[in-house]
Amino acid sequence: MTDTPAFLDAGRPAVPDLVVPHGVTPFHLPQRPVRGRLVRLGPLADALLTRHDRHPAVTRLCGEALALAAVLASALKFRGSFSLQAKGDGPVGMLVADCTHDGALRGYARVEPERLAAVLAEDEAPSAGRLLGMGTMAFTVDQGPEMERHQGIVSLTGDSLADVALHYFATSEQFRVWLRLVCAHTPAGWRASALVLEKIAGGSAIAPDLNAAAPEESWHTATLLAATVTDAELLDDALAPDRLLFNLFHSEGVAADRPRALAYGCRCSRQRLSGILEGFASDDLDHMTVDGDIVMTCEFCNFDFHFARADVRGDGQPGAARPGQDPGLASPG
Repeated sequence: MTDTPAFLDAGRPAVPDLVVPHGVTPFHLPQRPVRGRLVRLGPLADALLTRHDRHPAVTRLCGEALALAAVLASALKFRGSFSLQAKGDGPVGMLVADCTHDGALRGYARVEPERLAAVLAEDEAPSAGRLLGMGTMAFTVDQGPEMERHQGIVSLTGDSLADVALHYFATSEQFRVWLRLVCAHTPAGWRASALVLEKIAGGSAIAPDLNAAAPEESWHTATLLAATVTDAELLDDALAPDRLLFNLFHSEGVAADRPRALAYGCRCSRQRLSGILEGFASDDLDHMTVDGDIVMTCEFCNFDFHFARADVRGDGQPGAARPGQDPGLASPG
């Protein structure tokens, strides 16, 4: 425990300080109506996913969610955070991943152990659809209290997270997307990756002249080439992003753009959690106290923060909502 008063202590807990410089590699196919992004989390995936001791099926789902959040956030122009949040009636009742405009990633899953055990007894490698069940996924851009939040919601449709995202694009955004997500445990630890292609309109700065081939034929060719990528290639740290893109699309003259970094991005702190506790009524705080301390656990990084009950005043009403709290940011231990 630090000697700094909780309301002044904005320091990060003892979590990895890790940045992957080439986490996102945007690219396009010159003279073709196709652009895309390759996400490679590298060792960042292992650092994020091993904060919790989960079954590999759930860890894999979390890794795919992190890759999906990164690949979708990197397409947007915003300052703040982009998040995806799935809520279903399966053993993984909630799945959250978010990525800030500067590439800070975090995520967590809320699991019902008994229901998960029942599913695993029938299937050792259940799909995302089986783990999440029926429900919805929300995609949210939050740029702070002064800006309006933008949100899209789609039903949990299909067996995979990629199916859910593609369903959203087909029904809400109404433009063509090809998407691949993968997460697996490798000899180097957990790794996760995403590859997305987007069909763009002709006459843009990226594809000013599409006379070389019909747009539909070009899109079909690009997706066929993308589909040849293997899980091993997407997760191989030794295979540089530029080389992987060249291997896939060299016949189309692929051009990689400036890469973007991804980083370990939990934003918890004693200062922030102290503010949450101050919103509770005194009676609620008393019920949380064990041996004179209140323990708040960050659900994202699985770190316990200890607060002496005597140092927490509390001035909220019993059961009062505490605005601004991240879903799953912390829970009383």
